Amino acid sequence: MKFFKPLLTAALCATALAAWADVNVGVTISATGPAASLGIPEKNTISLMPKTIGGQKINYIVLDDASDTTAAVNNTRKLIAENKVDVILGSTTTPASLAMIDVASEAQTPMISVAASARIIEPMDAKKKWVFKTPQNDIMMSLAIAEHMAANGVKTVAFIGFSDAYGEGWSQEFAKAADLKKIKIVANERYARTDTSVTGQALKIMAAKPDAVLVAGSGTPAALPQKTLKERGYTGKMYQTHGVANADFLRVGGKDVEGTFLPAGPVLVADQLPASNPVKKSALAYVSAYEAAYGKGSVSTFGGHAWDAGLLMSSAVPVALKKAQPGTPEFRAALRDALEQTKEVAGAHGVFNMTAQDHLGLDQRARVMVKIENGAWKYQP
Repeated sequence: MKFFKPLLTAALCATALAAWADVNVGVTISATGPAASLGIPEKNTISLMPKTIGGQKINYIVLDDASDTTAAVNNTRKLIAENKVDVILGSTTTPASLAMIDVASEAQTPMISVAASARIIEPMDAKKKWVFKTPQNDIMMSLAIAEHMAANGVKTVAFIGFSDAYGEGWSQEFAKAADLKKIKIVANERYARTDTSVTGQALKIMAAKPDAVLVAGSGTPAALPQKTLKERGYTGKMYQTHGVANADFLRVGGKDVEGTFLPAGPVLVADQLPASNPVKKSALAYVSAYEAAYGKGSVSTFGGHAWDAGLLMSSAVPVALKKAQPGTPEFRAALRDALEQTKEVAGAHGVFNMTAQDHLGLDQRARVMVKIENGAWKYQP
């Protein structure tokens, strides 16, 4: 018995080590609340992510923050303190992601946000060096909109956006893009994601008589200003941001959003892209995987952002494993370093090339212009 005791102890230790060596991925997304139309496809996509990377088992711990900033922060603390995660994915919205940065950086745990604002990763500093994101920056999409407006005779534009970091970020970035194209912003309004009326803001916009209106919102709440303006008889051009690129927006907006222009990731119209498009193949790979699980026509750009986070992990984890074991500060630091060195990773939205100063790594291949025609997305060459 004495002879078997060391062997038994060694076997138990080996079992414990194997469990300890799993890579734990903490996820906090908005599966309920105002941003649910974004968060649900993100949550669905987590189930499609690899269960092993580099020979290591991957455990996903998924929590719902209900589109609430405080809940997102609490989830992040819980995932780090209780679940000992090696990386955080999320959250869905810009305000929540911004609030999570302090927690992730203090714990020196890499974080990959699926929210859009450039403020999440810029300007680079000691805290944001732990943070990455997959959605296109506001300025990239703002330039696409301003270029389209200029090419279509728009001289004046009214802006209405969320009264939070998303709307403010878009206001600042679009102002730069509009200035470049000599487009005058004649009104600048705000509303809350949970508002049920924007009549006052719509009347001010109507009084300014703009050639076009840009709504800087996301998900189904972005339909409200457009429906209100339509009811008031506005007939100018309508633009939305890439924050509305899902079927729920089309459903809620209905005929009132017909003819709307927006910039989007190539995945939204992957099957319409020319064969020469460098993102078509990788975008279609996501569409195929998602629709096989959730049905034809169910894919959205938001789930694509989560998919791309998974691709970044798939690229970085094997590199980090060469330096340290999961569950350790050394592994988290190595994973951060590996994410920062990502090169030529083709995703659903574009091709990622990270640097120490650019924790997004997307270029112009990550955007296309789209028009809503007959209740569907139509690629605009």
